[in-house]
Amino acid sequence: MEAIIYKAQGKKSGSVVLPESVFGVKWNDALVHQVVTAMQSNARPRVAHTKTRGEVRGGGKKPWAQKGTGRARHGSIRSPIWRGGGVTHGPRSEKNYTRAIPKRMRAKALFMALSRKFEDGEVVFVDSLGITAPKTALAKQSLNALATISGLAKLSSKRRNAALIALWGGAEAAKKSFRNIGSVQTVDVRNLNPVSVLGSTYIIIENPEDAIKIILKRISSKLT
Repeated sequence: MEAIIYKAQGKKSGSVVLPESVFGVKWNDALVHQVVTAMQSNARPRVAHTKTRGEVRGGGKKPWAQKGTGRARHGSIRSPIWRGGGVTHGPRSEKNYTRAIPKRMRAKALFMALSRKFEDGEVVFVDSLGITAPKTALAKQSLNALATISGLAKLSSKRRNAALIALWGGAEAAKKSFRNIGSVQTVDVRNLNPVSVLGSTYIIIENPEDAIKIILKRISSKLT
């Protein structure tokens, strides 16, 4: 299994041999869904918080007598059925949404996502983006050049989730150059995950020879 390596100018630079264990993995809906939903749950912020009837201020006095008024019986104006009362079964900030994900499952889901993207022709290998200074103009120039490759026409025109750029090494200049482009996200190769891969139309991998070695180190033993 081979793939073409391109230059930042959109011209062919060479080829790279891709491991079947990363870019030729059979798709498994159940496994990918389990990993993706678990990762989204782990990233969920615990912000929403409602108060119960015991936490809402006031309501200590019984609003009226139990009998003789002709009205329904009530013990507090902070009951959930009253306006301004507590909330029943509402969201609580102490609720824990985290879910454990085995490393092998996470790695295999990543490989499945990369394999699906590669099969659909949405993975691009670039030898180097060549960005040495943090300039958005250079980043746009690279995107426009790569968009000339067959099948990547939407790379420069898509307004949201156009591409995920996996950078190799400490490419701080490239990160700063692309962060002003809303349709593109950057990530270090070692931090690739199935959620980010599946959430972008195209995947651009810089320095594929070394990047693939880093991806393979995500697991310590061979996946079956």
